Amino acid sequence: MPSSISNAVFSEPSGPRIALVHFAGSLVFAGLYVSAWVTEGAAPDNWLLAMVVGTGLAGVAEALPKRRRQIAGVLRSVAILVFLCLVVVTLVTPDLLGI
Repeated sequence: MPSSISNAVFSEPSGPRIALVHFAGSLVFAGLYVSAWVTEGAAPDNWLLAMVVGTGLAGVAEALPKRRRQIAGVLRSVAILVFLCLVVVTLVTPDLLGI
């Protein structure tokens, strides 16, 4: 019996609406990064780049055709790994992210 996690991660891509939400989130995080860079004049916090990458990967996974569910699952897994690495880095060395 397959687990519910594998059913969620390796399911068919949800389609363009969900992909649009992920891409919009990625653009918001990228805008925050650029805004902080312009206003502060220095390198902004690195956690924003991790959020851009994670939400961008999730958006690409949802934008794939329905027959590419394994590739979508791999992209979703990588996005989850990016977010988990962000949490671990925040807990272990919060100064690295500027928090």
